[in-house]
Amino acid sequence: MAGRECYHCKQWIEEGEAHDCWTTTERALTEDLSEELQEAWQRIREAAVEIGEQRIYASGSCIMFARDVCYFFVRPKKSYLEVAVFLARAVKGPQVRRVEPKTKIKFANILQIRHRDEVEPPITDWLREAYEFLDKPKNLKNPKNPKNPTKTPPSSRSRRRVS
Repeated sequence: MAGRECYHCKQWIEEGEAHDCWTTTERALTEDLSEELQEAWQRIREAAVEIGEQRIYASGSCIMFARDVCYFFVRPKKSYLEVAVFLARAVKGPQVRRVEPKTKIKFANILQIRHRDEVEPPITDWLREAYEFLDKPKNLKNPKNPKNPTKTPPSSRSRRRVS
């Protein structure tokens, strides 16, 4: 039979069959995890829900936690949960595997969780910090003139030439 293998999910798709591998669920991403990782996943989800109102949804191979934008996500792996927490700083700790700068003011702090008991401070503190980071006003382009961040204040304008 004619068909093709999906580049993303490796599923065989018959010719003419509708396929959207990006439509996935939390359950689909976590159902094959070991019992220990299932418990760790549930604890991460509970900790996030306790922080406040948000959207939790599966996208591709990740489970996203977002208010207006994603503040952290979980990527289930076979032997651990990869957690990326978006903060205004790079954090240090034995849980942090690497830090990737995403913008001038945002860093992706990549953690690995293997057990439910790991989901406690400082990890839960970092999740809360990431959630609250979204509440902070964005950096102004011109801190000397916060009312109009794009205009240069008069004191720093270049002087007019006198002819």
